[in-house]
Amino acid sequence: MSNEQPTTSGTSDTAGGDPQAPPEIFEATEVTAELIAAFQTLIPQLSSSNPPPPEAELVDIVSSAASRLLMARVDGQLVGSLTLVLFRIPTGVRAWIEDVVVDDVARGRGVGAALNNAALDLARSEGATTVDLTSRPSREAANRLYKRLGFEMRETNVYRYKI
Repeated sequence: MSNEQPTTSGTSDTAGGDPQAPPEIFEATEVTAELIAAFQTLIPQLSSSNPPPPEAELVDIVSSAASRLLMARVDGQLVGSLTLVLFRIPTGVRAWIEDVVVDDVARGRGVGAALNNAALDLARSEGATTVDLTSRPSREAANRLYKRLGFEMRETNVYRYKI
């Protein structure tokens, strides 16, 4: 498809399950009806306080030099997404992983690991030496995944200013 730039494919991390094809991970480079529909399904599973992004916002994301929208496909369906944000500051290239979501129907198939590994590969190729992310403590499975992938807790305070 013209809207896909393959990055890497992950491997299934399903413990003891049937052998399954690994998810296909690609960078979305244009907004399609399929992409819009996927976010209608995915975002409500990530956040109850934020609606799915409309087409214009998705266009902004995929056309931004600062963000890479990674998507996961399993059995022909878009079942996951991750946004990698890259920006330069005086001390180097910073990378943040944001809004990781895997559809309930695809959990346990290695989608989250494949998305994160693809993001880490992209960040490395862009010159980042670290990648940060935040995750609510209540997202226990996600936190286990991040630790398994090698992420470490930082001794820092995270502040938010509401505008």
